[in-house]
Amino acid sequence: MVLPEVVCACCVCLPGVLMLVAVFTTQREKACDVAHWRTLIALAMAALLFSVIAAIVAPGLQLVRPWLQPSQFGAVLAVLVQLLGTVIAAFSSRYLEGEPRQRDYMAALAGVLGAVHLLLLADHWVVLILAWALVGGALQHLLCFYADRPFAQLAAHKKRAADRLADGLLLGAAALAWGQVGSGSLTDLGLYLARHAMSTAMHASAMCLVLAVILRTALFPVHGWLIQVMEAPTPVSALLHAGVVNLSGFVLIRFAPLLEHATAARILLTAFGLGTAMLAGLVALTRISVKVRLAWSTVAQMGFMVLECGLGLYTLAAMHLIGHSLYKAHAFLSASSTVRSTRLQIMRAGGAPPTSAIRCLLAPAASTAAVVALQALTSPAAWPWWWSAVMGFAWAPLLWWGNRPSGYRARLLHGIAGLLMICALTGVALLAHAIPLGIHDVPHPRLGLLALTGMASLYGSVAVIQLRPHAMRGWRRWSYAGFYVDELYTRMTLQLWPTQWTR
Repeated sequence: MVLPEVVCACCVCLPGVLMLVAVFTTQREKACDVAHWRTLIALAMAALLFSVIAAIVAPGLQLVRPWLQPSQFGAVLAVLVQLLGTVIAAFSSRYLEGEPRQRDYMAALAGVLGAVHLLLLADHWVVLILAWALVGGALQHLLCFYADRPFAQLAAHKKRAADRLADGLLLGAAALAWGQVGSGSLTDLGLYLARHAMSTAMHASAMCLVLAVILRTALFPVHGWLIQVMEAPTPVSALLHAGVVNLSGFVLIRFAPLLEHATAARILLTAFGLGTAMLAGLVALTRISVKVRLAWSTVAQMGFMVLECGLGLYTLAAMHLIGHSLYKAHAFLSASSTVRSTRLQIMRAGGAPPTSAIRCLLAPAASTAAVVALQALTSPAAWPWWWSAVMGFAWAPLLWWGNRPSGYRARLLHGIAGLLMICALTGVALLAHAIPLGIHDVPHPRLGLLALTGMASLYGSVAVIQLRPHAMRGWRRWSYAGFYVDELYTRMTLQLWPTQWTR
């Protein structure tokens, strides 16, 4: 087994090395010529090929005992990270053309990608904690690329404070689990949990892990830094929202055996995830700036992903992670064209009639019925009944949101188009359960009912805003201000860890 392991290790490590070579050999203080671009594309494609080989060969083989061992899902994410990293690096070459610190930027970008690869391969507490800390440290240089933008400096300081607290909690989780298992290996942790009942120390380890994930994922109330780093370069925003914040979802899926019987930790995940999804979703409706609105959307999506992990629906969380990464990378890199298309959509919808109350009431029923009907085609059911209702409320606005045409026939066609989109999304969710990612779901019925109640409340709030916007004027003011949560966190952070963030 020595030779396959060496080959597998090379396949996994070479992507980061090749990307590092590519960015240093192609970046200059002047524009890249054709030869440099060809070199960048060739090395990036070679790195992507090695990642694909790693995804096929690596799962199940220990690379460097006992520190690295990629799971099936981790290998798939390694390919995704390399693909997105290649696109973002090529975009950055043009976006930052002529910048005086372009070489430092590309070095930090390569450092982030390499650290993310290391985290995806980690099979030991020490490697995981070290890799996550390296991701934050390398990302810090990208967030503060423009030194004359004070809000980015403040946001980076708040993120640094949250990261240091998260590192301490991860060390506590590792110490507690290590003392029970007798080893720092995550594979040994899974084997131990399969044979022994959850002890008090393991419950405490799960709680520390969950709190660290909440801090790293930018959930309420520590979400503010993710909004304020919009002053960083656009490719940095794409990297942050498409890859870095999604790492928390991967970590939760990686520690699914620990969370399976840790009810208190799952309640905490569900509460923070549901609360963040509801509040951030309402705030996103009030924002006009494209990048800021996308940032609030990321906060809401991260809350929803953490909610899925708290409910034990890890397969859906994995699909959510991959889909969100692809969508946010495209959304940020095409932000300029999004502004134009949004303005055109507003102009086309300027004379549209308001949404009717009947459509708002019937939309959840129609959406849920479509999800249940498609799920009935699979046996056994891919997810519990209450999650079908949750997705029904989440996707119901597709039946009446956006450009609302006038006339019965036009409205009927608009509703059919929305229904077809809901069927397509349900089909993708069902397809995700057929892909062998090595993930096992453990649904929690009582927490599922809580999530259903919260999603129904969120849908009701959105419907009331659409039907009676003037009646929700006071609520919209609070929502636009982010419910003043970040101001309290910022004040507390600067009191506990003062810094000079303005010139």
